[in-house]
Amino acid sequence: MKLFFIILAIGQIIMAAQIDYIEVKGIKVPLIFEQDKRLPLVNTQIVFTNSGTITDTKIPGLAKFSSKLLNEGTKKLGSNGFSEELESRAIHISANTGSETFVIEMSSLKDEFENATKFLNTLLKDPNYSEAALSKVKTMTLGSLSRKENDYDYVASNELKKLLFPDTPLAQPASGTVESVKSIKLEDVKEFVKQHLVVARAIIVIGGDLDIKEVKENMAKILNTLPKGKSEPLPHFQASDKPKESILKRETEQAYIYFGSPYNMAVNDEEYYKARVATFILGTGGFGSRLMEEIRVKRGLAYSAYARVHVNKSVSYMDGYLQTKLDSMDEAKKTVINVISEFVHKGVSKEELEQTKKFLLGSEPLRVETMSQRLQRTFMDYYKGFPLNHSETELKKIKKLKLKDLNDFIKKHTEILEQSFAIVTK
Repeated sequence: MKLFFIILAIGQIIMAAQIDYIEVKGIKVPLIFEQDKRLPLVNTQIVFTNSGTITDTKIPGLAKFSSKLLNEGTKKLGSNGFSEELESRAIHISANTGSETFVIEMSSLKDEFENATKFLNTLLKDPNYSEAALSKVKTMTLGSLSRKENDYDYVASNELKKLLFPDTPLAQPASGTVESVKSIKLEDVKEFVKQHLVVARAIIVIGGDLDIKEVKENMAKILNTLPKGKSEPLPHFQASDKPKESILKRETEQAYIYFGSPYNMAVNDEEYYKARVATFILGTGGFGSRLMEEIRVKRGLAYSAYARVHVNKSVSYMDGYLQTKLDSMDEAKKTVINVISEFVHKGVSKEELEQTKKFLLGSEPLRVETMSQRLQRTFMDYYKGFPLNHSETELKKIKKLKLKDLNDFIKKHTEILEQSFAIVTK
């Protein structure tokens, strides 16, 4: 079933995002589309599911490396030649990876949309699989990894992932290690692309000044370039519920404290809106959040302190971080433990709930003011298995949320007390 809403804005039509399908090679590929005639622009994403860094089971960093090599243009034109062709037409094409997905992005003027799809087709048929391109991407990646050795937020964050997800792809840096990157061969990249950039894993997300018939015709041409392939279920990794601590010694003038725990919630849990409210009060709300209030305002231990909940298909966990002086490291760590413990056992106040409601409901227009924001929201609703109006339904639930129901929810999640710590200090 298609969903259509028409909104009049400045005399021009914006059609709310809808879901349709493009049938290619016997597979119905989901198409998330929003028509917006205010500007003659088109933005496109081809999202490949179960194709991100979480698939790096053999070579850490291979997914990101493959996306970087795909950004080196075609073998015929090379990186510079391909880039010059795109720039002359104001077309942008790039590839990137997340934890669960591999994404190809394309943007252009409306009049260049057909040319843009032709260039993307050419790229997919003739990527720059050359030793020169491989060497260039290796050099750039190794340089980046070398610089990150002194980025202690990066170091502590990776160390925390090792504690929470041992013996999984999540325990490895998404960009890989020096050793793994050096080991990557052209055949590794070719095999990754052949296995993951396939019709069976594709979801199209597109918005702009086009009609849906034109979108389907052009996107079908791109999809026909890809192998049919097969879709595979995304693995789910449970965060460790055994508290651990890892202290890394570096030449630093600050202590970097990263902490995390399991968070028992499925990606399509109808109570996620409660987790959203609870976590805002605990640590994502900036000034006024529990962690910021106790750690910065009352004790002056850090400039900022945050906690977030990640509820995805592959993982569900809570993490947080702060920086503090070397001599206040132990006090800061103890404060984190105490704040989270009191939060779970005593819940939140009516004032905290009401302030959070005001912020989340009042700031909602800012989260859907651009086409890309609306498309991203629709994609996430679809990807997580919710109906298209789920975000609006969630806001209504937040508005009606009662203090007792929220506190009962918070008290159920005692697993967040099982905190692991990764600390970089002197």
